[in-house]
Amino acid sequence: SKEKAIFSSSLLIMNVAKSGYRVFSANSTPACTELSKKITERLGVELGKSVVYQESNRETRVEIKESVRGQTIFIIQTIPRDVNTAIMELLIMAYALKTSCAKNIIGVIPYFPYSKQCKMRKRGSIVCKLLASMLAKAGLTHLITMDLNAIIVAKSPSAAKRAQSYAERLRLGLAVMHGEAQCSESDMADGRHSPPCVRNTIGHPGLELPCKQQAPFPGIELPIMMAKEKPPITVVGDVGGRIAIIVDDIIDDVEDFVAAAEILKERGAYKIYIMATHGLLSADAPRLIEESAIDEVVVTNTVPHEVQKLQCPKIKTVDVSMILAEAIRRIHNGESMAYLFRNITVDD
Repeated sequence: SKEKAIFSSSLLIMNVAKSGYRVFSANSTPACTELSKKITERLGVELGKSVVYQESNRETRVEIKESVRGQTIFIIQTIPRDVNTAIMELLIMAYALKTSCAKNIIGVIPYFPYSKQCKMRKRGSIVCKLLASMLAKAGLTHLITMDLNAIIVAKSPSAAKRAQSYAERLRLGLAVMHGEAQCSESDMADGRHSPPCVRNTIGHPGLELPCKQQAPFPGIELPIMMAKEKPPITVVGDVGGRIAIIVDDIIDDVEDFVAAAEILKERGAYKIYIMATHGLLSADAPRLIEESAIDEVVVTNTVPHEVQKLQCPKIKTVDVSMILAEAIRRIHNGESMAYLFRNITVDD
């Protein structure tokens, strides 16, 4: 048995050498380590040797314990609650591999941090673009991330196109939700609901009162500008007696999902499922889900959420290591990635 073990180890080393690529874990958290081991087991390679830790002053230190010269490197990084530390771990590891003469450095980041901040807001910035530039500067040449981008019950009209594509593939019906329960924080931030107060000038056009709007003609008072009202939530489509499935890329603050579930239940939905790629589930999300009309929330293991699962038994997890492993294999072999989107079955 000893000779057999030595022979198996030799074969593994030969396979790694022939493959020309290595897989590293960017941190030592249980979630990242578990996902990395599942991926490497499916690929039949050994997890790269590295050490990632925090100094006493909270600085991140990364040490690569083996030669990576001329090889393609895949870095797996899950994003825990301490998002900024995870980003620094990834940046420093990528730069360490770059200075160690790795041929290609590909980040496997199932949940891309700051992906919510991908649109310009008033006096804001596209932080997602900034992070992508930082990763490229550190040495990443490619990036693998996950986003379902599909929905059966569309939470808003803007998601209807994606919803139709997914519904046609599954041969299911389509429902679209329209309207909002209340003003969201993101809408308040961009100034759309903060019209300027009315100013009015009577007499001399150069005189202005602090709470009146400057009129184009003296003596003419303009009407007060009111913030636009949002319509109540309505459902376009028949959900009566059916299982309603809402699919989104991220589920974090769940108030919108809870409100949508209530409306769907009122319209006669038999059961309500939420399916999201990344289960951040911040703050009181587990409690709100447990007390809501939602029957089950299904997320993937791209983000650690074991504590939330203990707080709410409705939260279920799907393993995505097979998809990530196949993506790594296809990228290394120069094969088409479109196969993953066309041929992944329910059984997979």
